[in-house]
Amino acid sequence: MPPIISIVGKSESGKTTLLEKLIPELKRRGYRIGVIKHAVHEFVFDKPGKDSWRHKAAGAEAVLVAAPGTIVMVKNGRGETLDELGEYFRDMDLVLTEGFKHGDKPQIEIFRKERHQQPLSAGNSKLIAMVTNADIQLNVPTFGLEDIVPLADLIEETFL
Repeated sequence: MPPIISIVGKSESGKTTLLEKLIPELKRRGYRIGVIKHAVHEFVFDKPGKDSWRHKAAGAEAVLVAAPGTIVMVKNGRGETLDELGEYFRDMDLVLTEGFKHGDKPQIEIFRKERHQQPLSAGNSKLIAMVTNADIQLNVPTFGLEDIVPLADLIEETFL
């Protein structure tokens, strides 16, 4: 299973934006990157009435839809750990997660001072780096919001 690193931060801190910048840099270096997005609310991925929805509604535990260039799977499950979810990414070099701040994987926190008063990181033993525009002193490497290349360097040197 590939290494898993969680990008964490409070709501609207810039997790998605950081991933949008980091993924292309890691891909440019030749790595295959998977992403697991943590959703706190249930969501409907399929449309009622479509064949795949009907298969699931009929009781299928998993439904996979294959189209040229795309595979989508809807599978019953609850309480999966990141290790269990990581099994779906065996063909990747690295899995980045968005969220999972209570998970057990190494974490990179993004904190923007204009959005929140303080970061999540106090006492976080899983924190490996901070990405911020605030003057924060921690015992982990700290990067600016646009320091994507040095952040990718850290990930590559430590995990790849």
